[in-house]
Amino acid sequence: MHIVVAGLNYRTAPVSIREKFAFVDGDLPLALQELKATKSVMECVVVGTCNRTELYVAVDTQHLCGHHLRAFLEKWFNVPKEQFNKHLYIYENEMAIQHLFRVTSGLDSMVIGETQILGQVRDAFLLAQQEKTTGVLFNTLFKQAITMAKRAHTETGIGENPVSVSYAAVELGKRIFGSYENKNVLIVGAGKMSELTVKHLVSNGANKVTVVNRTLTRAQELAERFRGVASTMDKLLTHLEDADIVISSTGSAGYVLKSEQVSCILQRRRSRPLFMIDIAVPRDLDPRLGDMPNVFLYDIDNLQSLVNSHMEERHKAAVKIEEMIKAEIAAFEQWSKTLGISPVIQALQTKASAIHEETMDSLMKKLPELDEHELKVIRKLTKSIVNQMLRDPIVRIKEMAAERHGDDALDMFTKIFALEEQLEGQKRAEQELRQREAEAAQERAKEELLAKVRHAVPGGDALAKA
Repeated sequence: MHIVVAGLNYRTAPVSIREKFAFVDGDLPLALQELKATKSVMECVVVGTCNRTELYVAVDTQHLCGHHLRAFLEKWFNVPKEQFNKHLYIYENEMAIQHLFRVTSGLDSMVIGETQILGQVRDAFLLAQQEKTTGVLFNTLFKQAITMAKRAHTETGIGENPVSVSYAAVELGKRIFGSYENKNVLIVGAGKMSELTVKHLVSNGANKVTVVNRTLTRAQELAERFRGVASTMDKLLTHLEDADIVISSTGSAGYVLKSEQVSCILQRRRSRPLFMIDIAVPRDLDPRLGDMPNVFLYDIDNLQSLVNSHMEERHKAAVKIEEMIKAEIAAFEQWSKTLGISPVIQALQTKASAIHEETMDSLMKKLPELDEHELKVIRKLTKSIVNQMLRDPIVRIKEMAAERHGDDALDMFTKIFALEEQLEGQKRAEQELRQREAEAAQERAKEELLAKVRHAVPGGDALAKA
């Protein structure tokens, strides 16, 4: 069995292409069933996020696998393959396994080490399990990838250091306040970076937001998003007296707050700490403010410097995770080599059993005078001879399959015992069973979809029948 992944991500395809390949959550069960029914596909998982769409499949043959996966994407999303071929990547076997581990642990993400993708991969796997499109191979592989990613984040702490300016600002504030609970945030200006920073502050406990802007309408628009209060620039000093955190991002050519203006306000604040974040270029806040008692001032360069140092730490952690991935790949490949033994051993035992039965039938024809007891004894003894003859070869092939050239050893074992026909018969039977299961699952998915239509759409019964 071979593992293949085909996909598009933020590195290979612009958003104008990626958005064409976004799976709708409600359609994923049917998509999984259609993918499972694709020729040669034995197991499958679909991972879809805003930054990637990936099809993970286990196939019984790699021949034309890429063609079949392209055809699936073309049909499902109704996009000609000529429009996405150059953006599509296809990895096979070890490269596919490595890719899954890197994706799950956040090493392939736009922000290295982010943890959201771990939950997304886990949810994709659980859905595939629910839809019965995974088997022994993917159940083991995806559980291993998810477990390793959790361990990697815990042991290396790769996701602990913030790598965005807004997150860095929030983390700096925690060093000052410990907690943002009941802290007042004053936004000066209504820039995008300010909006993002205050969003993180509010999510961390800050619960009072005041937006001061030259244009009151714009201040009101931003304040409404955080259930805050809007005000104009002429009230800035008044609001500063109650503020714990100031985020400034205006287009002013000069300082919005000068040290002499803030000096008198500090006397009335009674030594309460004031955390000031200047995200504007040119700067909004007088740099001399940072020299005042109980004022903690950070500008965009301070924050970016912190982000850069954190990114370096993440890259160091990533190197450790890459080593962990190598060990996990080796462990999985060791396990998967022994997985291929079962069909071969089963084929050998089936062939031996058939030969034994043929021999017993011939014996009964040649010696019709044998009674039931004698036949039973002979059957038992000859069966024991067959089992003893098979015992050592089976033990040896299990050992050899786990070694470096295990696949070659298994192939030679198959040829020596002439098991090709038995294995082909097993494969056909499994394919027929999978086809029946896929067809039944597709019918169930269609029935569920029709049931939703009946309940959700006026006149849904007539539409479903149509």
